[in-house]
Amino acid sequence: MTASKGLTLLKNTLVWCCLALVIGAMVGALDALFGRVLIGLSNFRTAHSFYLLPFLALAGLTIVGCYQKFGGKSGKGMTLVFDVNEGKEETIPLRLIPLAMGATWLTHLFGGSAGREGVAVQLGATLSHRFSRWISQEEGSNKLLVLGMAAGFAGLFQTPLAATLFAMEVLIIGRFYSQALFPTFVASFMASWTSHSLGLEKFTFPVSVSLTLTPELVLKLLLLGILFGLCGNFFAYALTYAKRWAAKLFPNPYWRIASLGVLLSILFLVLDAGRYSGLGTNLISASFSGGSILPYDWLLKLLLTVLTLAAGYQGGEVTPLFTIGACLGVAVSSLVGLPLVFVAALGYAAVFGSATSTFLGPMLIGCEVFGYANLPYFFIVCAIAFALHPQHSIYGAQKMVSNK
Repeated sequence: MTASKGLTLLKNTLVWCCLALVIGAMVGALDALFGRVLIGLSNFRTAHSFYLLPFLALAGLTIVGCYQKFGGKSGKGMTLVFDVNEGKEETIPLRLIPLAMGATWLTHLFGGSAGREGVAVQLGATLSHRFSRWISQEEGSNKLLVLGMAAGFAGLFQTPLAATLFAMEVLIIGRFYSQALFPTFVASFMASWTSHSLGLEKFTFPVSVSLTLTPELVLKLLLLGILFGLCGNFFAYALTYAKRWAAKLFPNPYWRIASLGVLLSILFLVLDAGRYSGLGTNLISASFSGGSILPYDWLLKLLLTVLTLAAGYQGGEVTPLFTIGACLGVAVSSLVGLPLVFVAALGYAAVFGSATSTFLGPMLIGCEVFGYANLPYFFIVCAIAFALHPQHSIYGAQKMVSNK
């Protein structure tokens, strides 16, 4: 490498580093606002479930009305992010930010079963991609997109390593966008630090087990990987099918969200007055603190999340996937003869990986939440869950790299 090329590379690295710090700080601050308000609304709903759950359909009509009147292309959500990456769309409208945040807040306030990461990733991608007009480097636009997605994920969950790898592998199954590694790493840590400094807390639960990788243990981990992989694939398939079914049954989005919203209100009230509403953090907490987890909690949370998102409510899928995986882990832990919290932790990460067709991000999120001493176990279980059927994903616009 010549001296001039070395200086150019150093200059580009410094520019990207500075840009990543700015974007990370902006996205982290936005995540802190979004996350803290969401937690406050969720707590308020939990305290007043009987008064709020009956109005889920009305909240849905408000969401659809806002998107119909003001949304434009932003109504495509995560699909728009994938389309921009592929060059099918050029920009992500800034109005996506208030619309996605407001719609998610309404969904959770009135009891819809949904996540939050989808919004955080969209917020990060929207903000970061606005800088593409000043970046002339080849694939600079896509690099900014990956950087922003990672910052959005990291700022919300405060798992910067997992966010970095998740963003680089999620856009296209089987391709790792390594060119974006360094700036994505910087933006993720900056977003995580910023959101934490602004009062958004990280969920951690150290899991300490004394196990040796014997053939018997490896066989049990392989079995768990298959089980969690099937669960994640089932969620992805059910979500795809339910969205098509709902759109066919109710072509009018107002009728769709109103009709299914009424049904969801009834189900949430009947099923333990909102036990399956919202993010599912109540069930995650119970899974790791010795609380009451029923053998079918994972299935009911799965079905109600699928129905909520198919109806048109906003949020995401990842936190419910964490919940589903943890509850399923609790349910099967006695069958494999392994510690309950250990299997719940494996399910927490592996179901998420299977449903999103990613491997490295879920493996590291398991380490960042439950401890790096468990890396070998997360590696085996997440690898099997990912490899089971990578074509099934919760992201309908996600592509798979061709081997030709």
